[in-house]
Amino acid sequence: MATFLYHVGRIAFRWRWFVTFLWIAVLGAVGFAATKAPAAPDDGFAMPGIESQKAFDLLDERFPGSAADGASARIVFIAPNGQKVTAAENKATIDDLVHEAADGPQVTGAVDPFQAKAVSADGSTAYATVSFKAPAADLTDAAKEHLERAVDQARDAGLTVEIGGDALATQPAAGGSAEVIGIAVAAVVLLITFGSMAAAGLPLLTAVIGVAIGMTGVIALGSTFGLSLTSGTLASMLGLACGIDYALFVVSRYREERGKGRAPREAAGMAVGTAGSAVVFAGLTVVIALAGLSVVGIPMLTKMGLTAAGAVLVAVLICLTLVPALLGFWPDAVLARRVRKGTKRRRTKKGDAGDAGDANSAGAPEPENGGSRWARLVVRHPVPVLVLGVMGLGALALPAADLQLGMPGDEAKPTSTTERRAYDALADGFGPGFNGPLTIVVDTKNADDPKAAAAVIGKRIADTSGVVSVSPARFNEARDAAILSATPSTSPTDSRTVDLVKSIRAERTGIERESGATYEVTGSTAMNIDVAKKFQDALIPYLIVVVGLAIVLLLLVFRSLLVPLKAALGYLLSVLASLGVVVTVFQHGHGAELLGVEQTGPIMSMMPIFLVGIVFGLAMDYEVFLVSRIREAYVHGDRPRQAIISGFRTSARVVVAAALIMMAVFAGFVGADESMIKMIGFGLAVAVLFDAFVVRMAIVPAVLALLGDRAWRLPRWLDRLLPSIDVEGEAVTRKHPVPAATAERDDPELVLSN
Repeated sequence: MATFLYHVGRIAFRWRWFVTFLWIAVLGAVGFAATKAPAAPDDGFAMPGIESQKAFDLLDERFPGSAADGASARIVFIAPNGQKVTAAENKATIDDLVHEAADGPQVTGAVDPFQAKAVSADGSTAYATVSFKAPAADLTDAAKEHLERAVDQARDAGLTVEIGGDALATQPAAGGSAEVIGIAVAAVVLLITFGSMAAAGLPLLTAVIGVAIGMTGVIALGSTFGLSLTSGTLASMLGLACGIDYALFVVSRYREERGKGRAPREAAGMAVGTAGSAVVFAGLTVVIALAGLSVVGIPMLTKMGLTAAGAVLVAVLICLTLVPALLGFWPDAVLARRVRKGTKRRRTKKGDAGDAGDANSAGAPEPENGGSRWARLVVRHPVPVLVLGVMGLGALALPAADLQLGMPGDEAKPTSTTERRAYDALADGFGPGFNGPLTIVVDTKNADDPKAAAAVIGKRIADTSGVVSVSPARFNEARDAAILSATPSTSPTDSRTVDLVKSIRAERTGIERESGATYEVTGSTAMNIDVAKKFQDALIPYLIVVVGLAIVLLLLVFRSLLVPLKAALGYLLSVLASLGVVVTVFQHGHGAELLGVEQTGPIMSMMPIFLVGIVFGLAMDYEVFLVSRIREAYVHGDRPRQAIISGFRTSARVVVAAALIMMAVFAGFVGADESMIKMIGFGLAVAVLFDAFVVRMAIVPAVLALLGDRAWRLPRWLDRLLPSIDVEGEAVTRKHPVPAATAERDDPELVLSN
């Protein structure tokens, strides 16, 4: 692979105009397709195989048109202090609003709260439901503005009016500022790392091109594959972070090869053949981990995983082709200023093209830098570093044992949104369980007396501890199915509500035998409980698959048994520690206000799965880039501890820069309004912090120092069976050795910058 990529790098450098034009053409074609594509669909949430989904499917079958496509608005009225909504003046205001709302465009009806008995016991709160023909995404501006004007009139009359439901739901910010923040921080880190505007700008440019292709591709293919911009948020996040990091590694290796005296085109080929090989492997691990999300069996999660995998794949291809092509336009611009000036002086003096130089520095000792000094400290004191690292991450991981999964609703939105205020008002007026009723779908097809069967089921459920009330049965036209609504005494995210759903389902056999009909429990609350359970059941098997994959892949790369085991255990530590911190902040609430989290609760059901899959790919990135340089030094004759120091000398600074960029990109999404994106951004930023700086930069060198030569041993029979991956590019290095000696060989400015 290294030899093939070496030729790819040289060809891209040589044919830079063609390669650059090709990528620009791809971007233009995809962008044009995006402008002509139909609008992206709304993200539907379907979960095959769970009871709640089966009940929804039964509703679609027996109650055509009831389930679900039309938007709705729940208008909540709160009387001024000391008054009641039933007072004549307030009642007249509410009646006027209901009649005005019913006459709005796309409205199918508005339910009067006084006729529907939707008034709280103390008379302080009431609500009206407005139903629309079209889903929320298809409501016209006229329909929304008509309802908003009616609400404003009621507010002017003195009532407090809040709006729940999805018709006028506050849409989360698009998140463009997150990418801007990440790019800005990345630019600063790259400039400090490279000391060159061109070297800092090139990874940013190529990453932005990759993200642009990925996001326009999502828009272009949205209607065909059911993708939405929400599915593309993760793709944007990972595409930007991986695109910058991968280009960073190739540019850094190019500068290093130029420092050894190679001509620009040869240096580009060597950079793609060596660092590019690691990029291919690291990118494939991310792609496999993201594509593996499809095994969970959730369509939306599958779309998000595959979309993000596609963005990472684009980042890899751009890194291998467009980066060396752009280096061909400005072969010296990415070098540090002092090195560029020295190169020009030598060229003027010798009249060459940078292929060779003076021989006065051959054999000079490798200079020390921050990476080598840190590695030297670790290998001198491996036991304390290992103990501190493991104990620290272990302590942070402890809260993960208290992990509770769920799906946040309006209660997780900021209090600045009317949906959150409506939620709180309904909870205060009607009880905490009012916002999460359970829908009981009764199948009476085989019942002798459908009405009596539904009444028996309703009575038995009403007698269940934790149920406040059960509505009368509402039958379909065929009288073979009915719907009941059960109101719990606890909130949708309360653990007691989970127990209640389990109790109602556990009593099913006896109730169905008594009534002669069958029933299933659904509704948003039950759906969230079932989704959380499915994610929780899938987490351990997915973690086992990912860890097993990590061991196999690293076994192929490093041809060692102990290095993969060490890497997998370190990965587990970083994942569990980051998950523990997420639980501490978003579930327990410690420091939540600093992130703008106003309401804590269960961790989003898909968050642990995302964390496991994405952190796996990122952890393997740093493991490959760092340990491959250590193994390269060991293979070339360094003793085990000296190999660690040599590997850190050449790679630590770049890995640190890559980790800081990753953290900046992910942390930028913490400012998003959507709670899922905020939580994912925070979790990934913390995971990169732990994995890059604690596991890879501290625990890994400590373990390698303790293992010594044993770290690189592999049974002969296994060595013969395994294919040769050659991530370090040994074959290319042997075939294309460094020129005998050059003046650039040990220039500290160039070596330290790598």
